[in-house]
Amino acid sequence: MKIKLIVLLIGFSFFGYSQKKVSKKTVILKPKTEFVSDLISKMTLDEKIGQLNLPTSGDITTGQANSSDVAKNIEDGKVGGLFNIKSVKKIKEVQKIAVEKSRLKIPLLFGMDVIHGYETTFPIPLGLSSTWDMDLIERSAQIAAQEASADGINWTFSPMVDISRDPRWGRVSEGSGEDPFLGSRIAEAMVKGYQQKDLSKNNTILSCVKHFALYGAPEAGRDYNTVDMSRIRMYNDYFPPYKAAIDAGVGSVMASFNEVDGIPATGNKWLMTNVLRNQWGFKGFVVTDYTGINEMVDHGMGDLQTVSALAMNAGIEMDMVGEGFLKTLKKSVDEKKVSIEQIDNAVRLILNAKYDLGLFHDPYKYCDENRAKTEIFTKSNRAEARAIAAQSLVLLKNNKQLLPLKKSGTIALIGPLADAKENMAGTWSVATNMEKSISLLTGLKEVAGTNTKVLYAKGSNLDYDAAFEERATMFGKTLHRDSRTSAELLAEALQIAGESDIIVAALGESAELSGESSSRTNLEIPQAQRDLLQALLKTGKPVVLVLFTGRPLVLVQENETVPAILNTWFAGSEAGYSIADVLFGDVNPSGKLTATFPRSVGQVPIYYNQKNTGRPLMNKEGKFEKFRSNFIDERNEPLYPFGFGLSYTNFKYDKVEISAVKMKADEKLKISVEVENTGDYNGKEVIQLYIRDLVGSVTRPVKELKGFQKIAVNKGEKQKVTFEIGIEDLKFYNADLQFIAELGTFEVFVGTDSNTENKVVFELIK
Repeated sequence: MKIKLIVLLIGFSFFGYSQKKVSKKTVILKPKTEFVSDLISKMTLDEKIGQLNLPTSGDITTGQANSSDVAKNIEDGKVGGLFNIKSVKKIKEVQKIAVEKSRLKIPLLFGMDVIHGYETTFPIPLGLSSTWDMDLIERSAQIAAQEASADGINWTFSPMVDISRDPRWGRVSEGSGEDPFLGSRIAEAMVKGYQQKDLSKNNTILSCVKHFALYGAPEAGRDYNTVDMSRIRMYNDYFPPYKAAIDAGVGSVMASFNEVDGIPATGNKWLMTNVLRNQWGFKGFVVTDYTGINEMVDHGMGDLQTVSALAMNAGIEMDMVGEGFLKTLKKSVDEKKVSIEQIDNAVRLILNAKYDLGLFHDPYKYCDENRAKTEIFTKSNRAEARAIAAQSLVLLKNNKQLLPLKKSGTIALIGPLADAKENMAGTWSVATNMEKSISLLTGLKEVAGTNTKVLYAKGSNLDYDAAFEERATMFGKTLHRDSRTSAELLAEALQIAGESDIIVAALGESAELSGESSSRTNLEIPQAQRDLLQALLKTGKPVVLVLFTGRPLVLVQENETVPAILNTWFAGSEAGYSIADVLFGDVNPSGKLTATFPRSVGQVPIYYNQKNTGRPLMNKEGKFEKFRSNFIDERNEPLYPFGFGLSYTNFKYDKVEISAVKMKADEKLKISVEVENTGDYNGKEVIQLYIRDLVGSVTRPVKELKGFQKIAVNKGEKQKVTFEIGIEDLKFYNADLQFIAELGTFEVFVGTDSNTENKVVFELIK
């Protein structure tokens, strides 16, 4: 057997397995397979089960690591990793217990929800996806990994790639929208950003794709609710981003809360073994979501021992928080309900990850206090976050070129989100220092310069209902509810509006009004803010709506009455600067929607790549026709379609050109279009390519995104954009779940959003 030499800066004499000390600075470790096998052979059953246990730390306070209950379990070999512990000093103390006090001295994994940045926070994932820029998205994950690893973290529970077509579901904010093709590209970019294909580096961390599977399609949009769909929809519409993450080399997978085919995902062997392992070839380990095993009891799958065995036999390797494995697996082995081979395999996969991360070579690899002081929330990282966030903003309306604002005169900034720095990072921003986030008020004042006067009034609370506001501003994201009456707040707002040239209304959702366990039945802006907005419009002053949201909202009234709407999502720790950069035109908005905005919640679920019925909607003007698949009380088209987003400039598309009208399976076609900037500003445009398969053995969507390019075009200039289409772009899963392309006619559309009719036709032949 070839022996692998690994040179360390520091030698560790406390490892008692599979190594031979050569000098104080050199350690010899066997190759991974042999090393891990040797270690498993030395482990007791209790120690093996302990590696499968992932408790939360409760964020052990400095100096108390040795006296906590978690510390005792670590010393006894009953913990494989911890999460929700922050800072190098704390992590180093806890790791020291594992590698110096436990019998086999196995280092711990340290995980955290590093979802869209660490202390330097980027836009929420739905916002990041709206950049349509894979390099920027990868870079955001790379910076997040750099900062998290500098603070002791070596594992993130990201990316979340669940496809969702229902904005009632709060966690739509945490994903990349409704499209499997775009979602797959983002999944790849995020995994690459976190792991950089080299986990041996100290500035990369293990990625975890979640939630496997179908979590984004719960009935009624209610979080944790039942999911039920056909296999053909799973494979064509919901599975692709998970598989893309697997193909990109993601190191771990998190199981979802929902059931799949009547069996909770956490105990679903078809999902975790047949699909994930056998079909897709996943080599990493699977962790449950928070208490996912225990929750199968309430699903009606049996007692804790039964569901723990179910999870283990299904292909789950690590139990987050619930301790079902810790408390019951030994008994299940004795009763032959779980095999020791299954447990050994689970332990092997977890130890493999620790080896790949270099923790056996240096358990303190992520515990460099100098890095913690110099690589977190740096000026350069914040500058990149500011630039990336500006690319995520979506201009929804801009009548008479009201935007960009001039850096002169007086601006009235009004609304409960105007001076709300705690909310700028959005949901799932657990490491963010909210005190250092930049509010819109701060950003607007600084970017406006000395020739512009900015006046501020809150105008209203988030909502009239104080209890509702409290639910929507949890985890320290308070809006500092104003005790004045609604009339008093409005009077102050109208007074400064009267003194101003233009009104910027900062309205919408608070950070925790979307996110986990934040499902909504009403997708409108809360009523108190809608009333404020109407009062501001009645002043006759021009109004710009700066919209904060973590999901598509119903904005029919706002779209009809407000001259300019800029959707900012939650843009991260530098949000105030990024939004101001766009409002004043220092950055031309280029974001495009990755989720359809409905006209009414009654249209939900609504998405661009729908299928025709046998009685398709023929009327394009929104008029009702009897005996068609339409609504009797609402128009059928969305308010804003998938891929939509305006610019301060205008882009003109020439007709699409195609290199040939027939294609064989071993050939490729070139699709090209010229795009001209006919406006007055330099700008960026996302060129989108969609394909329609006109006839199939199963029904096919009216359009499917199959390509996109984001380009910069200076005013007055024209660029030619070329796409290449091959047989893989035409494949889909048929009724037998075979991934095939069928001969026949295809339409190719290229344009500015999913509504484009700029198309060519070709035929796939033998």
